[in-house]
Amino acid sequence: MIIGLLAFMVFLAFLLAFWEIQIEGKDGWAAKLPGWRIEKGWPVKLAGGRPITGYHLFMTLFLIAIVHLPLFFVPWSWRLESLLLGFYVGMVFLEDFLWFVLNPHYGIKNFRKGKIWWHKQWWGPVPALYWFLLIIVIVLIYFGRAAI
Repeated sequence: MIIGLLAFMVFLAFLLAFWEIQIEGKDGWAAKLPGWRIEKGWPVKLAGGRPITGYHLFMTLFLIAIVHLPLFFVPWSWRLESLLLGFYVGMVFLEDFLWFVLNPHYGIKNFRKGKIWWHKQWWGPVPALYWFLLIIVIVLIYFGRAAI
């Protein structure tokens, strides 16, 4: 059952990446969208130097709400919450990478330090954030796997 969950996570990450490419085009991190942006202060520091945008805030809240839809059908538990959060983090982590791979304005050849202004720190071939998110996803899904 965990394989099905991971496959669905990958499927949704692809859909989200294509959707976000349609919304943002070549201008990542909602750089040219008409919504509000916070570009200075503690919220930006908390976000790793990335601006806080209305687009990203509401997309995040929407996705977290959708991922928690199963709670209308099964009782809440810490294990289930761990699984749902692991699914969410894994989905958005993979979607972020796929945005670059699938976006005709970037492609895998431009997925590197210096080409992507909102990923400031890199460890090896990927943004440092990816390593943290990968660990978080593995831990959350590992502890939540008994929920399914």
